[in-house]
Amino acid sequence: MNNIEKFEKIIQDVIKKNNIYGAVFNISNGDQSQTWIGASGNMNKESKYYIASINKFFISSIILRLINEKKISFDDSISRYISKDSLEGLHMYKGKDYSDNITIQHMLTQTSGLPCYLSDKPAGGVAGIKELEAGRDIPWPTDKVIERVKNMEPHFIPGSNGRAKYVDTNHQLLNLVIEKVMEIPVVDAINSLFYELDMQNSHVCQDPSDKDYIFPYYKGEERDISQFITSTNNDIISTAEDQMKFIKAFFNGQFYPKDKLKELEVWRPIFFPFMYGIGIQKFYMPRYLSPLKAVPDMIGHCGSTGSVAFYIPDLDIYITGTTNQQASPNIAFQTIIKMIHSME
Repeated sequence: MNNIEKFEKIIQDVIKKNNIYGAVFNISNGDQSQTWIGASGNMNKESKYYIASINKFFISSIILRLINEKKISFDDSISRYISKDSLEGLHMYKGKDYSDNITIQHMLTQTSGLPCYLSDKPAGGVAGIKELEAGRDIPWPTDKVIERVKNMEPHFIPGSNGRAKYVDTNHQLLNLVIEKVMEIPVVDAINSLFYELDMQNSHVCQDPSDKDYIFPYYKGEERDISQFITSTNNDIISTAEDQMKFIKAFFNGQFYPKDKLKELEVWRPIFFPFMYGIGIQKFYMPRYLSPLKAVPDMIGHCGSTGSVAFYIPDLDIYITGTTNQQASPNIAFQTIIKMIHSME
């Protein structure tokens, strides 16, 4: 790439930002003829890091493959894959149980209306994410997630017109769908994906004593959240290079046919500046907010720690990496935008 010096300066400058202790980014074009990877601070090019909610992209990819293989359908009720005991009362909205109405597509598109076990606040309690931010590392296995959700008020009826709500609950329940259909633990399904893509430096978090990665930060503190991330069965440690292998595979049709990927771009706003499609996320920036230079749409997924894995169709460019800071993930996008603009 002709912008290497600019990229290097940008990634060195990012650690001058408040509470950014390390960063790594990988940029590659579609034909793989040009690739750059750089790092700064306490991270290097090979650093392993927690990818946070990019794990949803992996879960969605497995589900989309199962749909393409006609083993499941977008319109299937989750009642086909989740036990009656677990499902009953899961989505109790204004006195009526809509649990059987939730479909695979509702969960892929963040339109189930279910409460978020992590970010929503239970009656008289504290939101799970607030406990994590306060330094309390609490496990959230699936049975605990289901119990929590059953004691919270849903946001809307599943599939309500024009409604979407980003909740972590959906992809935790998709774990159960994968296990039912594939007849293996979801951990094995994800690890099999790593093997398929030769992602040798990626693994699902299972060992609470695993310290072989850069811990995420919350403001000025390193956070060991090993109890949480080993309880979900789908949280992932990876590298920028491995993430690049995954996102390129996805957009080249390895999980869902390349000529059908556009069908996944049924965008609904979740929170600015993000929209959600079918298993994928979009970052968008209206021109009036960037009047001097346009910011192209980015499709893929991000995580709350400043982790990113995006494809930029207008430029045929892929970007992966992290700024590894829970309190200000927006800095990752500021960095990406600078890199994009430096290419012009």
